[in-house]
Amino acid sequence: MKGVVLAGGRGTRLRPMTDVMNKHVLPVYDEPMIFYPVRTLIDNGISEILVISTPEHIGGYIQLLEEEFDADFSYKVQKSPEGIAHAVRLAEDFVDDRFAVVLGDNIVIDDLSASIERFEASDSDCMIFLKEVSDPSRYGVAEVAGDEVVDITEKPAEPETNNAVIGLYLYTDEVFDRIPDLNKSDRGELEITDLNESYLDDGRLTYSVLDGEWFDVGTPDGLLKASRFVAEDA
Repeated sequence: MKGVVLAGGRGTRLRPMTDVMNKHVLPVYDEPMIFYPVRTLIDNGISEILVISTPEHIGGYIQLLEEEFDADFSYKVQKSPEGIAHAVRLAEDFVDDRFAVVLGDNIVIDDLSASIERFEASDSDCMIFLKEVSDPSRYGVAEVAGDEVVDITEKPAEPETNNAVIGLYLYTDEVFDRIPDLNKSDRGELEITDLNESYLDDGRLTYSVLDGEWFDVGTPDGLLKASRFVAEDA
């Protein structure tokens, strides 16, 4: 299995810091943010990794990552921030079968090997990861019944559950046939929730519940919480 790290976007939730730098190099305690999703992949046996970022920042990642990690890195430029699903589409030439996608501002501290093995042995084309949170209205929220996801709602005002859909996804290369059929949202982006809902509608989606720690470090509060956890507990 190969891995894709998405490290583009505008970083609007972390302004003004991101007015002058890509958010994925901001420190989470003592390391750049992007080290954490890369390490998540490597720690779970994924050493062929594609990093997707903006034209002005991709060069810095080549130097930063290859000096730190023993992995086979590739790089791709997302010229404009057209959404997570759009960025996933840029991985088409890199992927040859099943692959993992992790958002660069998500820190996942968990052993994912059993979930990855289950996905690889299944006939599912998409696996999402869920984590119970106290503020689900900030995220995509999944409603499950037994072994099945029955609904996914993006940032619902009154969530039915506390199951946040985190920024980690497993796909097959069939995903590249789906993305062109997506319509852009009101904010002009191809949304990852719409992509995952297409799998749900076709009965091709499964899920795994995250047992370990997860932080969305795309906000100042999330960045602070993650830094404290890494400093004190990791």
